[in-house]
Amino acid sequence: MGTTDTPHAANRPLAGLKVLENSLLGPGLVATFLSDLGADVIKVEPPAGDYVRQMTWPIVEGNSLLHLHTHRGKRSICLDLKQESALEAYREMVREADVVVEAMRPGSLAKLGIGFDDLVEINPRIVFCTISGYGASGPYRDMPSHGIAYDTWAGLIDPVVDDEGFTRIPVIPNIGINVGPMIGALGILAAVISARETGKGTWLEVAQSDAAAYMDWYRIETYKAYERPADVVTGNASDDYERREPGLAGMWEGVRYQIYEASDGHVLFMASEQAFWRNFCEGVDRMDMFEKWPGSKYADHARHNTEMQAELKAIFATRTCQEWLDFANEVNTPIAPVNTPKTAPDDPQFAHRLPFYRIEDVGAEQLPLPVYIEGQLPPTPTMAPGMGEHTDEVLAGIGLSVEAIAEMRASGAAGPRS
Repeated sequence: MGTTDTPHAANRPLAGLKVLENSLLGPGLVATFLSDLGADVIKVEPPAGDYVRQMTWPIVEGNSLLHLHTHRGKRSICLDLKQESALEAYREMVREADVVVEAMRPGSLAKLGIGFDDLVEINPRIVFCTISGYGASGPYRDMPSHGIAYDTWAGLIDPVVDDEGFTRIPVIPNIGINVGPMIGALGILAAVISARETGKGTWLEVAQSDAAAYMDWYRIETYKAYERPADVVTGNASDDYERREPGLAGMWEGVRYQIYEASDGHVLFMASEQAFWRNFCEGVDRMDMFEKWPGSKYADHARHNTEMQAELKAIFATRTCQEWLDFANEVNTPIAPVNTPKTAPDDPQFAHRLPFYRIEDVGAEQLPLPVYIEGQLPPTPTMAPGMGEHTDEVLAGIGLSVEAIAEMRASGAAGPRS
């Protein structure tokens, strides 16, 4: 299994879907999920272009990895939407489009006369999706922000203090800035299905901050549940119904569900079910541990059992990580690798499921959209476009003559003034 360079129809399920994307920086990822699955996404840029190409690091041969990944598989057209000829061209593109993406502050396109209310008059079936930092409503809607803000807002990040007493941002994955576009893409596809069935377009909007909070639903909802009386909302039976902290915050004292150091790295041990714990003890020839600490049938982490923890620490140190993974398969007990972002690609499961796109194809080694369709990943996308790379091609596609395109270029309506 892996990526394919043959664009078989099954691996391009969104072929024929036409998307216009007006975006700045990372939120343009919302349409990348669509382009990866075969949609024709046209990125509409102002004459100065989207400065995503120079944003953050690394910079790969003059273009940021952020741009190379976020805009792979798309086409780019430059339009100065403050000029009437450019607006007319845009409206003409909308006639044949299925989706318009406004990946910037809500209302930016409406100020130009091409918001949802304007475009639905041109194309009644248009799906208009706004994706922004804090959304189109609420007291924060107009606040400037960047990606980490959505995770701090959602309560996902605990500040750390360095040796000098300065507060620092810890090492974290960016949740909102990635999951927000993913939720937006899901909403877009649902709206497209509705539009095709009813003939009626839809305006939807997504906030990256909302998405960050939603992805942490388990902790947030647990705290809300704990606001109810203790005799109504309890903990798990294996903990004598003690109301533990939610999520991983309640895992610190765990013993049968914990990270252990092997002889050459770390593994995650997860034998919280009694059956898995028995299998482990049998496998290491230590049934005395099972007899002494049989545990409950489900969800028993043997919290605070430091005597057991010392035994397990000594046992796990006797084998390599790979030997423990082989052991897990052999005796049927859950043990997982503990990788880092740098080492994860060397993991054989990672290499099998997530083969990188090649540098020569997309400008940098990039991960594919992990959706297997009939056993294959989507085909390799095209490289992220240069600013306005497809301007002439797209304008010709809506029927503009060579002379009309030249006139738009001369006036600066279609890219920098010539």
